[in-house]
Amino acid sequence: MWMKKRPLPEPELRVLMVCSGNICRSPTAEGVLRVKLQAAGLAGQVAVDSAGTHGFHVSEPPDPRARRHALARGYDLSKQRARRVEREDFERFDRLLAMDEGHRLWLLDMAPAGLEGRVGMLMGFALRHAGQTEVPDPYYGAAQGFERVLDLVEDACDGLVADLLRGDGRSSGTS
Repeated sequence: MWMKKRPLPEPELRVLMVCSGNICRSPTAEGVLRVKLQAAGLAGQVAVDSAGTHGFHVSEPPDPRARRHALARGYDLSKQRARRVEREDFERFDRLLAMDEGHRLWLLDMAPAGLEGRVGMLMGFALRHAGQTEVPDPYYGAAQGFERVLDLVEDACDGLVADLLRGDGRSSGTS
């Protein structure tokens, strides 16, 4: 007998991670946050995606170095594909979290009137790296740059999940 599937509940919060090309930092942040949400029992309550401020790599998978370093820590980025931030993302997502100040300013410039408050910095949620305001771009550097990105992103995602568990995850990431 065929049974009708129940619709899945809508997530309570939608988070978009944003970097330049959506092949290093933001897909790493997306992958890390997904795993941390799952571990905290919040996977169905929070939707996560990533996008870039520029469309240089649309439809491409994350950089092989980002995938390799992430996988070594248990984060599989292989199914992700790069896309560019769209104006509709400001309506679809509650939080658009930038990896650096340039991305934040770009998002603020693109944000429709009244939705600027949805833009924040991922590192605003950092616990152990509270003085670090940006996730540096590892693209033109060596392997340790991708490890540094993971260290920072894991910390900030831990802070974001902690905020969500406390019930104040709708904060802007600027604290």
